[in-house]
Order: sequence, then structure tokens, then C-alpha cells
Amino acid sequence: MSAARPRPVTQSGAGPYGGKRVYIPAMAYGSARAFAAAFRAIGIDADILPPSDERTRELGARHTSGDECYPAKVTVGDFMKLLESPGIDPARIVLFLPTADGPCRFGQYAPYLKRVLAQNGYTATEVISPSSDNAYEELGELARPFVRTGWRAIVAADILQKLLLKYRPHERNKGETEAVYEECLNDLCATIERAPVDPPVQLCAIRAALVRCRDRFRAIPVSRDPASPLIGVVGEIFCRLHTFSNEDLVRRLEGYGAEAWLSDISEWIWYTNAERVRKLKLMGRRWSRAALGAWIRWKVQQRDEQALLEPFRQDFAGYEEPDIREVLTNARPYLPPDGAMGEMVLNVGKVVYLAKKGVDGIIDISPFTCMNGIVSEAIYPRLSRDLGGIPIRNFYFDGTQSDLDRDLGVYLELVRTYQKRKPYLRRRS
Repeated sequence: MSAARPRPVTQSGAGPYGGKRVYIPAMAYGSARAFAAAFRAIGIDADILPPSDERTRELGARHTSGDECYPAKVTVGDFMKLLESPGIDPARIVLFLPTADGPCRFGQYAPYLKRVLAQNGYTATEVISPSSDNAYEELGELARPFVRTGWRAIVAADILQKLLLKYRPHERNKGETEAVYEECLNDLCATIERAPVDPPVQLCAIRAALVRCRDRFRAIPVSRDPASPLIGVVGEIFCRLHTFSNEDLVRRLEGYGAEAWLSDISEWIWYTNAERVRKLKLMGRRWSRAALGAWIRWKVQQRDEQALLEPFRQDFAGYEEPDIREVLTNARPYLPPDGAMGEMVLNVGKVVYLAKKGVDGIIDISPFTCMNGIVSEAIYPRLSRDLGGIPIRNFYFDGTQSDLDRDLGVYLELVRTYQKRKPYLRRRS
């Protein structure tokens, strides 16, 4: 999977970003491409950043102090690499970098990026920094259609990634699944970009594209070994999804004959929705206009998600994603969601869910020094005991060399031992 190198910015565009191009970090390659298509659907030129490489690390190290977490270094490095690319006009570039509340340093990425840009003379380069509270207000009248289009794009991309990980480890013809995935991603992005933003028409178009994708995947010849381990993958959202940052850990797992069930982006969006509702209740605004808006948004997003997932009921039997409220309930005995925040809560709750779905092991992918990873790791031994001894292993990344293959080999020996005595049976589709 690869992204196109920077190309000249066209004069097309809409709203406040006419004549400019929005660049999106490829945290998850497919999701970033679909999200860029959502921008183009409302008339805003957008693309994903070029793939991360050693130049990314070099520039990231140069423009950070070392106290920041690894995703900050990678993100800053990728943005600075873009701006130094030949033919790039910084005044016609808009960098997309969301923010969030909570204990994670992620909430400081955007302010820090703006400071780095100013220190290096890129004062004309804009930064879009939406949060769950401001709902892309920078887009003005385009915000409403973009939020819904963007949500549908993320759900659809998550579905394609789930299909990729379900088929790729078992393909008979090496590389065929990847080729089908690229074909499907192209189809999805073209559909998002070209379909009218009228909600019913757009939803039908995206669903039809996903049905075409489903049928392409179903045609891939596979040989599924019942003994192949299924590994649940949780952790910090950027590091677990960004293959460069995690040294392509999922594909390395597949090299050992395992299959990965990777926590997706939709999970985080559902969590921010739940947090919005919880905070409104705490502020005594349970029956406010803001609470009504949050409830309507929840129901609309839920309906869209269900409509896009329905054609895959057979394909994802045994791989169903949990309602976010179930994840938070699972976490409560170990890490109360109203006392802790962020991925640590999601990790703990999702581990309980995945273990009871019959996975054979859990891997947590986090940046080195990540508080979410450290807190989760402190709780995992108790979780493992309560869940029949399921092996849970943290892998931390900071861009330095590690013997990942050796560690995975040792871990998978523990997984195969657990397979023989695990208390939760797995449903196979």
C-alpha cells in the first residue's frame, strides 16, 4: 500500500480552503484515503501524506525535544517532510491534525505543530484542528455534510480493513488480497467523492460500493487452518494503526500463521460520543439542547453504521464489534470509565470482550512512555487471570531497533499453549 507523492494544488476548492489542499496523516492508510475523499466530496481538495520513512524520523527528531511521544515525532516529521518537498507552496497547504481532551499528550499535538511551523517560517500554512466539541466549525456551512460523509467514510474503510485482515493470512495466491483491497479502496473513494452528498442517495451509493467490495473479497481463494491463532490487537490508536510506527507488526504476526483482530477507528469515535453524553450529565445538562443534539447524532451515526454493516453479517459472524457501552461496562471493574479516560479504558474493556469472543491472545501496541499503555499493562495480569490465563503482551515502539520477530515467536508459543485450554470458544464464519 502506498500513497501518491505530493502533486500541484489545483484551483478547485470550496469554502474557506478554495485553491488549497488539505493533507491528512495516514494513521490508517485506507481510512485516511477515504477521509480525504470525504473532503473532496464537499469540494475541498484533499490528499493523504506520503508514506513515512527514515526522513520522517530524521525531521521528527529534529523538530521535537524528545519528551514527546513517538506518534508526535512521526506526525511532525511527515508534515515537515511534505513542506520541504519540491513544488510545494506552503501558503496553499492545510494540515489536518485533530485534537482531543483527556490525559493523552495527543491533545497537545496541534498547538505544538503550529509552534514548529511558526519557528520554521511556515506562517502561511494553516492547520485544521477539529475536536469532538467544535464539530469542524472551521468548514462553515460545509461542516454538516462533511461530518456525516466523514463518518460514513471511516465506517466503510474500517469494514475494508476488517476484510483485509480476515482474508490476507489465509490467501492461496500471495499478494491477491492486497490487490483486491487496493481495488476496493479505489472504488470506495471514487464513490464517496462522486456521489451526491444528499444523505439517502450517498448512503445507497457507499453501500453499493461495499457490496461490490464484499463480492471481490469472497472470490479470493483461501485455505483456513482451524488451528490458526486469532490475536486481538488493542493499544494507542495511532501506533496500532500506523504500520511504519509499529514496524508492520500485524503483517509479521501473519507471517507466523496468525490472524489479527485489530481495533478500528470507529471505536474511538463512539467513545468520544459516549464521553460527550457523560460530561453533559455531569454538568447537569442531561435535558439540554446540547444533549438532544448528542442523542440525535448518536442515533444517526448508529443507523448509518448498521446500514453499511448489514451486507457483511455473514462475513463478520464471530467478528462482531461491541457496542461502546458494553466495552465501558467491561472496563468498570478494573478501570472505572468515569474515573479514567482514553485508550486505557477502551483497551481494558475490549480485552474482556475479545477474550470472551474466543481470541487466542491479546497484543497491546503503544508508543514508548505512553501513559495509556503503561496503565493498561499494570492491569493486564489481573485481566489475564480472570479470563482463563489468556496471554496479553505489550509491545512499545519509539523508532529504535528491536528484535520484534523473536519476541513474537516467543509470544505465539504461549498463545498456542493457551489455545488448548482456553475457556471461551470461538465462533467461525
